[in-house]
Amino acid sequence: MNLTREQKLTRVTLVGSIGNMVLLTFKFVAGILAGSSAMVADAVHSLSDFLTDIIVLVFVRIGAKPQDEGHDYGHGKYETLATLLVALALVGAAIGIIVTGALKIARWLQGKTLEMPGMLALWAALLSIVVKEVLFRYTIARGKALESQAVVANAWHHRSDALSSVGAAVGIGGAILLGEKWAVLDPLASIVVGAMLVKTALELLKVSTGELTDGSLPAETEREIEDIIRSFPQVSEPHNLRTRRIGNRIAIEAHVRLDGSMSLDAAHEIVTEIEHSLKDRFGQATLVTIHMEPEK
Repeated sequence: MNLTREQKLTRVTLVGSIGNMVLLTFKFVAGILAGSSAMVADAVHSLSDFLTDIIVLVFVRIGAKPQDEGHDYGHGKYETLATLLVALALVGAAIGIIVTGALKIARWLQGKTLEMPGMLALWAALLSIVVKEVLFRYTIARGKALESQAVVANAWHHRSDALSSVGAAVGIGGAILLGEKWAVLDPLASIVVGAMLVKTALELLKVSTGELTDGSLPAETEREIEDIIRSFPQVSEPHNLRTRRIGNRIAIEAHVRLDGSMSLDAAHEIVTEIEHSLKDRFGQATLVTIHMEPEK
């Protein structure tokens, strides 16, 4: 059965959401029963993962809609908006985790005894590491193959959850092995988890805000576009190159100079060949606009 891009993206995200729902339930129960703040923080992270899965599912469906009267360039930027919301969800989760951990450490510094985490929390952390790493590798492979920034962003959310579980496992395991005096390792691990989330979130925010504000494609990509245009011997002085990303496709605008004595039919044929070459390289959905000017 041949699935559409939207259906493939939906399938990938559904697999992740099912894994997140099972994990967040288990981690919340384990964190509460085992008295582990690091595991509860990890469960909150999985909850944010589950919520962002829902966001991606909704926005991928919207982004797959074709262009209409109100959206001449299609709805691709809804996927970029989903990436932004995923990043913001990560920031919110990170702040909550860091604040909670800091408050517990402050209590420990004041001489108060912290609750020792139980073994159930450690087993939950180890299980989470394995499951989330598998989900990361599966999701990022599919996201890249389907050229979906939102799904790639969601994959990194899986990886950050795996890393947060590593931090939780170290903190919980350290507290269990070293005894009650080292119970502070549990909230300390939750702060490390939060810091990793902040780093991931900032990277995603940079990408999504760049696309939403029509940031240009990377310099090396623009050089490649110019090289393709220059490969046509009839063309001289490609200039005024403008590029941007619209969801899973890109838009290219450029001016080229052609022999002024050339017929309109001949000039149009050359420009059409340039457009085909660019689409062959960057995808058939690429929006290409070439403006012709006579050589001076």
